[in-house]
Amino acid sequence: MRLPARTPRVLFAGVTGCALLLTGCGKGDGTTGSGGVSLGFVNGGDTTFHSCLQKAVEAQAGTEGAKVYTANSHQNAGTELSNIEDMISRGVSALIVQTVNVDALKGDIAKAKAAGVPIYLTSVVTSDTDDILGAAVVDLKKVGSLDAGWVAEDAAGKDVQVGIVAGAPGAASDLLVGGFQDALPATAKVVANQPGMFNPAKAQDVAENMIQANPDLDYAFVANEEMAFGVRKAFDAAGKDVGIVTVNGTDEGLAAVKSGEFSATVANSAQVIGRTAVKNAVGLLDGKKVDKIADIPLLLVTDANLDEAPQYCAK
Repeated sequence: MRLPARTPRVLFAGVTGCALLLTGCGKGDGTTGSGGVSLGFVNGGDTTFHSCLQKAVEAQAGTEGAKVYTANSHQNAGTELSNIEDMISRGVSALIVQTVNVDALKGDIAKAKAAGVPIYLTSVVTSDTDDILGAAVVDLKKVGSLDAGWVAEDAAGKDVQVGIVAGAPGAASDLLVGGFQDALPATAKVVANQPGMFNPAKAQDVAENMIQANPDLDYAFVANEEMAFGVRKAFDAAGKDVGIVTVNGTDEGLAAVKSGEFSATVANSAQVIGRTAVKNAVGLLDGKKVDKIADIPLLLVTDANLDEAPQYCAK
């Protein structure tokens, strides 16, 4: 059953590390590593996930002796393509891309392929993998379905109302929301579905409007934990005990599950994704026997299994 709501915390996370456009984040004097490998990392946004992903990429690049340049597309597909073009002009050995929108990948991959620079994807993968170096994949539909499974179990066959606070349209958010909706039982009716744009303040506004329009709301699926804190604040201010299920598995998110602010979250470690991407990209470039498509482990976390959650972000 849902636990009583507690005092929420709203998180505002900026990108840490080398977040300036095309900043070199290699070790030492800025030369490439012993193997002469240089990587371009094109990040997709500014959430805690993106910040932790970048930390992991930089840390593993140091371990692999590779130079890494970073750029951030700030949820803009046009900026993503420009970043990729700039990385190509630097002559990087390969590109690691956390895409803004899977629909934009076709042009990105074509541009890189024409320049002879292979692309390694994080979080998502294209249907045709022939044109990419590889991918560290999070089954985002499964993430959503795990949260939906918790809602189904908690509702226990009762008719319930569900709200969705999505992220930014495209890529991760669409897959998460689709997986969640597809796995809901027939007794769970989605009464609202609005984007929070991966912004806690925007998500709070969305949740305030959602609970006013749907005062009998039972559950809310929120596309990341940062937004979920804003959503929790809105529901608490309205005096509504709405069960929140969400995504990430950050330290703050796990603490919110423990306190009852969130009912459940799905842990998909940004640290594991970033380190896997760099390690496997370098291995594939070297012709080593490495899985081209690596599946990232997922875990539905409740107050019953908090100690099983993986570390989300490098300290």
